Amino acid sequence: MTLAPEQPADLYPTRGPKEAVTARQDPVVWSEPGAPGPFTADELTAYDRDGFLTIDQLVSPDEVAVYNRELERLTNDPQIRADERSILEPGSGQVRSVFEVHKISEVFGKLVHDPRLADRARQLLGSDVYVHQSRINVKPGFGATGFYWHSDFETWHAEDGLPRMRTVSVSVALTRNYPWNGSLMIMPGSHKTFLGCAGATPKDNYKKSLQMQDAGTPSDEQLTALSAEHGIAQWTGAPGSAVWFDCNCMHGSGDNITPYPRSNVFIVFNSVENTAVEPFAAPVRRPEFIGARDFTPVR
Repeated sequence: MTLAPEQPADLYPTRGPKEAVTARQDPVVWSEPGAPGPFTADELTAYDRDGFLTIDQLVSPDEVAVYNRELERLTNDPQIRADERSILEPGSGQVRSVFEVHKISEVFGKLVHDPRLADRARQLLGSDVYVHQSRINVKPGFGATGFYWHSDFETWHAEDGLPRMRTVSVSVALTRNYPWNGSLMIMPGSHKTFLGCAGATPKDNYKKSLQMQDAGTPSDEQLTALSAEHGIAQWTGAPGSAVWFDCNCMHGSGDNITPYPRSNVFIVFNSVENTAVEPFAAPVRRPEFIGARDFTPVR
């Protein structure tokens, strides 16, 4: 267990009386040009420009089958459902997310250490990395609710205490992500601007926000302006495909009212040089299963 460093200056003010727009103060790609790694120079250029990058087949169909069996086991286990790390749909009571899945499950734990993921994270962040958060997101058909527009970094900065934009997420598709079953939408280029949201953070905000976002939600006016400037892209793909996206991308997803489930495993890698301090705009830290305080590097 590594102790958090002293509180640094707040480069990205948020949760004040009004929304605040701040130009990004950090690189997008942290590794030196020409540094070795799985991503090509052209891929890194695209990631720097857009804030995200897709891979058509990151894991094999056989591996996807293993992950889906494990997902089914976890979501049907009464003990897992009763665990505080499981988030249920407010209406149906179905499992929406299971957090800290790399610690709950040996299967998903091995995926975190897989060089296809970890090496790419190290290349993007220019350092060793640790897992800030992991989860499976489950969107069964016929009514699973979406995730409203947000920047992950806004929450991780405000409520978890991540100082800098040196964090990357990877979402691996376990089912086909169609345009119509609640797939991920991203505003390309939005990662270059930080939108500080208005309104104070309630204590234990995570208990509500993991089911439906409230604090940390951009205004309609700012979302309209961002979408007018950047447009909206949508990630769709076959099981085993993946999308890497920067922590400050404005993104969200709609409800799934189709018969086709959408399930993904989601891993957040943070640089060991960007470890969490005290929250910048919340009265207390979120639980460690949401925002890790164990900064042990992935090996």
